[in-house]
Amino acid sequence: MNHSNLSAKPHYPILDGLRGVAAIIVVTFHLTEPLGTGHLDILVNHGYLAVDFFFLLSGFVIGYAYDDRWHKMSIGTFFKRRMERLQPMLVLGMTLGAIGFYFTDSTIWPLIHTIPLWKMLLVMLIGYTVLPVPLSMDIRGWQEMHPLNSVGWSLFFEYIANILYAIGIRKLSKTALGILVLIAAIALAHLAITSPAGDVSGGWTLNLEQLRVGITRTMFPFFAGLLLSRIAKPIRIKHAFLWCSLMIALVLYMPRIGGAEHLWMNGLYESVCIIIVFPLIVYLGASGLVHTQTERRICQFLGDISYPLYLVHYPLVYFYVAWISNHKGVTIVQAWPYALLILTGSIILAYASLKWYDEPVRKWLRKKLG
Repeated sequence: MNHSNLSAKPHYPILDGLRGVAAIIVVTFHLTEPLGTGHLDILVNHGYLAVDFFFLLSGFVIGYAYDDRWHKMSIGTFFKRRMERLQPMLVLGMTLGAIGFYFTDSTIWPLIHTIPLWKMLLVMLIGYTVLPVPLSMDIRGWQEMHPLNSVGWSLFFEYIANILYAIGIRKLSKTALGILVLIAAIALAHLAITSPAGDVSGGWTLNLEQLRVGITRTMFPFFAGLLLSRIAKPIRIKHAFLWCSLMIALVLYMPRIGGAEHLWMNGLYESVCIIIVFPLIVYLGASGLVHTQTERRICQFLGDISYPLYLVHYPLVYFYVAWISNHKGVTIVQAWPYALLILTGSIILAYASLKWYDEPVRKWLRKKLG
């Protein structure tokens, strides 16, 4: 079937806006991360949980968009639509990482200048496919699946979740899906509470330990979002965007819980956030009413830039991390003007990428793949 005949369903504008709020907080997390001495004292301590929130949102939106349409489409049609949505910005993000790669040679990545051009370009081409590179091709030195744009790891697991949904999990009854989600929740809580670091952070390295982290972080939120889309009966809630944005900010900006002595307490906190608080936020957001044209525009803008911002900000963050590593002892007072510049520049770059690249390319792909 011509998949362009599948008209888009109305969006949940507040959920779009919340995705943008979380994306901006991710950038602030990555800007404060290199200023900490370890995982206990990062200023935006739980910013990485935004990825788990993205997975939950994704599962909810995919269930809403596709669950009742499989009689009109094939698995191939589904994957075409997902590739249209995800691939263009992934390619741009990897390209930006490649352009900036040699300019980030620094004390933290001292071997960058020794990497031959052919190897960097090969890593870029592999990055275009979203497949992770083996550790033998770690050209930066951080053991990233995608050394040119670290955030690509979550897209890899997003694709895995999409594949699992399309080839089988979409067929599960609510009861069977609920059992799967319960098992995934137990696995997530076990990972978080027993983690040597006391958190769920991880998933970006291609080894068994980190693959477990990535799969565990994906399975519960994505399929909990899918279940939520099937069982939730949205009500009418006023000012939901404001309240949900405050809840996301509170969760992600929360300082470390329990310190070095009680790491399990932080794991418990993160489990509660992912398993209970995030589904509640998505439910409230789906139930929310947009009251004014201004609020609608804000939600649309934040939703529009959220995915581009996530993909383009990290190539800029590499420069910032390199600068901090070359100037030992940099404090947040000294760093904040540069951090603000990166944040602002990332938002501008995301919007420009959306309008001048992502939207035109997706439109072209729809015609070609249709």
